[in-house]
Amino acid sequence: MGKVISTPLLFQSKLLCFSLFYLFTSLFLALYTSLSQSKCLFRSSPFDPIQAPLFVYPPSYGEHKYAIPTHRSTCTSPVFFSDYWVVLKEIQDFCKNSSLVSPVLKYMQGHADSFGGNFSTQKRISYFDHENTSVEVPCGFLKNFPINKYDRAAMEKCNGVVVLSAIFNDHDKIRQPRGLGSKTQDTACFFIFVDDVTLQGLHHHKLISNKSGEYKIGVWRIVRVLSKYLYENPAMNGVIPKYLVHRLFPNSKFSIWIDAKLQLMVDPLLLIHTLVVSENVDMAISKHPYYVHTMEEAMATARWKKWLDVDALKTQMETYCDNGLQPWSPKKLPYPSDVPDSALILRKHGLGSNLFSCLMFNELEAFNPRDQLAFAHVRDQMKPKLKLNMFEVEVFEQVAVEYRHNLKRSSTSGGEKGSKGTIKNKRTKRASPDWLYVNGSCCSRCQKYLLGMWGES
Repeated sequence: MGKVISTPLLFQSKLLCFSLFYLFTSLFLALYTSLSQSKCLFRSSPFDPIQAPLFVYPPSYGEHKYAIPTHRSTCTSPVFFSDYWVVLKEIQDFCKNSSLVSPVLKYMQGHADSFGGNFSTQKRISYFDHENTSVEVPCGFLKNFPINKYDRAAMEKCNGVVVLSAIFNDHDKIRQPRGLGSKTQDTACFFIFVDDVTLQGLHHHKLISNKSGEYKIGVWRIVRVLSKYLYENPAMNGVIPKYLVHRLFPNSKFSIWIDAKLQLMVDPLLLIHTLVVSENVDMAISKHPYYVHTMEEAMATARWKKWLDVDALKTQMETYCDNGLQPWSPKKLPYPSDVPDSALILRKHGLGSNLFSCLMFNELEAFNPRDQLAFAHVRDQMKPKLKLNMFEVEVFEQVAVEYRHNLKRSSTSGGEKGSKGTIKNKRTKRASPDWLYVNGSCCSRCQKYLLGMWGES
């Protein structure tokens, strides 16, 4: 007789085998998700890589404190990203061949007491129609922008994609982008503009050396701005790189502005390709999560004391109502909203986005740095029309993580400087009683706008 091979008792029960397989598989998946940085079993976008931190901060710096929670799942994506290598080649080819794509915007030269010239309302509006491309447009730099020659030379060498941000008055932390592809830093450059107050904080945490005039933290090149030669309001100084990026980086083909309160979570080349190149637009920006009408944002700005001079806000809105601002309606399509979340702005540098940025900057200098208030006024009236992708809030939450600003004892919104250069708290300057009435009789210049927004006309 042949030798009989007996099956171990443990494996004679199919039900027992299946149960053990299920148990060990569940334990493995639970362990994987608990240790995974993404906390996802299966990522919907395989081109959203997870990588180690680009820079290790000292614990005292606290760059990841005070993250604002979101209900969005990190395991699903509302936007599709193409293959990284295909995107890299396509953007590199575009950057090499884009010099002949569109006419060049001509900028006003000269000297003025104000960085942007501080033009009157009618003078600013006269530049909105730019179908005659030979006309020079005011676009800042009528005073010197005080940065050193080494930073300026590095900025001029950036001829692909520039990712930029700014921190003034030590208002935020420097946060490293996540998910960068292995070749992204060959095509994209990263710059962050800071003032002396912010620079002192970086020295305090030993992130930069006092001995060097050129600074770098992780991927970010730190550009020192002598803000005492510009605006007293730190937020207005941040508007310069935010809206005049095409002038600071004259050879760049694309740009991504990211507020310092955000941490970028997706490779910038993928973002530019998906939200700008594939959509064939001049600019991409998120819709506001709550507001559609400019006046809603203006009221919230006053209510939440984002700008303390409420009477000045009223003057700004009445100026815009006087000059054609209308509440959003389907007539404005393909623009789906009048209010953006301007913390993240993606641009293809060309006539459309450059003109929009110049006109926006002029409005911000004329009134205040709350750029959501001027957005629809400029966008709706400029010629040629801006090709714009206003993407959904879910996309914004997918590509960036938002943090709270540094905690401060004093406010800078509409504040005034004390004897030692500190910002003193300032009470809200209230507006006159009712926007529907002027001197006790009907009607305010924004009455038609308000009635249209409320659906009463």
